[in-house]
Amino acid sequence: MANGGYNQFCPVAKACELLEPRWTLLLLCEMWSGSSRFNEIRRGVPGMSPTLMSKRLKEMEERGLISRTENRATGDISYTTTIIANELEPIVHALGEWAHRNVDSEVTLENLDARLLMWNMRRKVDSAALPRSKRSVIEFTYPELSKDVQSYWLIAKPGTPVDLCSIDPGYDVDLFVSADLKAMTSAWMGLSSLNAEIERGKISLLGDAAIAASIEQWLVRSSYARF
Repeated sequence: MANGGYNQFCPVAKACELLEPRWTLLLLCEMWSGSSRFNEIRRGVPGMSPTLMSKRLKEMEERGLISRTENRATGDISYTTTIIANELEPIVHALGEWAHRNVDSEVTLENLDARLLMWNMRRKVDSAALPRSKRSVIEFTYPELSKDVQSYWLIAKPGTPVDLCSIDPGYDVDLFVSADLKAMTSAWMGLSSLNAEIERGKISLLGDAAIAASIEQWLVRSSYARF
């Protein structure tokens, strides 16, 4: 258990001792979303140092929240949530719904992170709503950011998971999306809508007309957007 616990027998206090160490819930959320390798998980928590993440994963394993598996043939290590951790998933999701309803939107949008936004957007893209006969490449650019972190490419190919690149992959781009980072975050989180931000001029689309017109179909918003 974490040092400096509550020293109470109350089950809520005991749950807090188990889950309060910083990043624990966010690591679980990333694993519930499908990440299992160290570098995959880290992309979902970009503000966390590799050293701290290694420490926290070890603690979570000791506490029975995750299991660590090593492939002896390849040396690859994967992390998966345990049964007791999975019991928490609907509870944590409900906590997120509560925050989405009750935390002021301006407070929510104080800490913007293009890398995290694009990583989360990537896993919600509906490839079935994009052309099925070819690869679709969509470039997102956030002009207010420095050039080394302002551009991202979503690559969707039939039958394969959507890929995200932060370095130009060299493919022809089907759709260019230029956006204010706050506006895109707000729209994806459901604090506003894509159409509203497009009409305000905060998001602009240039390229394949069909892909542009169907953006609300293939760019599926956060699961919290309906709350």
